[in-house]
Amino acid sequence: MDTEEFFLPRSRAANERLHALVPGGAHTYAKGDDQYPENLAPVISHGRGAHVWDVDGNRYIEYGSGLRSVSLGHAHPRVNEAVRRELDRGTNFVRPSMMELEAAERFLATVPTAEMVKFTKNGSDATTAAVRLARAVTGRPRVAICGDHPFFSVDDWFIGTTPMSAGIPTATTELTVAFPYGDLAATEELLTRYQDEIACLILEPAGHTEPPPGYLTGLRELADRHGCVLIFDEMITGFRWSEAGAQGLYGVVPDLSTFGKALGNGFAVSALAGRRELMERGGLRHSGDRVFLLSTTHGAETHSLAAAMAVQATYAEEGITARLHALGERLAAGVREAAAGMGVADHVLVRGRASNLVFATLDENGRPSQQYRTLFLRRLLAGGVLAPSFVVSSALDDADIDQTVDVVAQACAVYRKALDAADPTPWLGGRPVKPVFRRLA
Repeated sequence: MDTEEFFLPRSRAANERLHALVPGGAHTYAKGDDQYPENLAPVISHGRGAHVWDVDGNRYIEYGSGLRSVSLGHAHPRVNEAVRRELDRGTNFVRPSMMELEAAERFLATVPTAEMVKFTKNGSDATTAAVRLARAVTGRPRVAICGDHPFFSVDDWFIGTTPMSAGIPTATTELTVAFPYGDLAATEELLTRYQDEIACLILEPAGHTEPPPGYLTGLRELADRHGCVLIFDEMITGFRWSEAGAQGLYGVVPDLSTFGKALGNGFAVSALAGRRELMERGGLRHSGDRVFLLSTTHGAETHSLAAAMAVQATYAEEGITARLHALGERLAAGVREAAAGMGVADHVLVRGRASNLVFATLDENGRPSQQYRTLFLRRLLAGGVLAPSFVVSSALDDADIDQTVDVVAQACAVYRKALDAADPTPWLGGRPVKPVFRRLA
């Protein structure tokens, strides 16, 4: 057993205070201390670039920054300067500001497949607005979600389908059905079974695997043939696949799409975008029943919209998407080489597009294991790498990647010991990490 210990006493105390005041101890379940080894969940003091410091004074190379939102790195100078300029001019008004117009123009120039856009503060509001709009324009009650996508919204139509369904009426959940990613025949069978009942197909257009050839085009044709709305959730694929998202990369135009995450580099801004014919149903220039689309006090905050404009300019002018892919490819190659060198290449796996890498931890029988994930995370943290995923930011440099690979190699050496013992327990330091979606705490 490796006896080296790693303690975070101030973070542990802060976590206890958080749990006493904030349900779950965090404002996003994915940030909960249950996602980290016992007593090794750092509470962050500050961040700069690709690094963060915890309240115990430790510095980490950080991956998956802000749940994939801080793709340019923390405290990015260009974004911060754009925000500062607006703060002195007022942040919210009783009427639209010019910033709302300019931000819309900039977004629609970046995502030319959309004709109108409306901003809000979080992704759930945007995806729920898209679903409501689809139901209104089709007059149909059911929503078809891609069952391979882990998260769409905190709202009832989706959360009721997860193990955390407490408080959601069964009647609501029954209106949501699922289709498998990449399987057009199964999707057509679903649309036929619920003929004229399904308002929309909503999916992440790409995830940990590339779309099968012709899949997105086929889905577009299915939606047209069955009269339902095609919605792309581009919260993650937006900017990381291309500035215009997966729809810009693959050339398939949805009726509606939602963007967030990277759009504000950590500032709170998301967007619903799409065809004018649909989007205008949430406006004033149509003759049908009005749709309460998005109406948020803070969707118009000038500093967040300024941040979004700065992010889009930085991506376009500095080739950020290409940089994210290059960094991710270097990291993936290094991790795979380190895992192979330690004899765990079949157990520590790197998956996904280079700009959006995740890792899998498999046990001695090749099954996903929360215990082995705990062991792996523990060794990464002790080596100064905070990595619930391997999702890169453009602030990383080659030295950061090389250091990460060295730490991964050390973690894989311990992983090998645990596999040889057929029992990772001595290396866990406490209870294993837990999945986000589970019925009981």
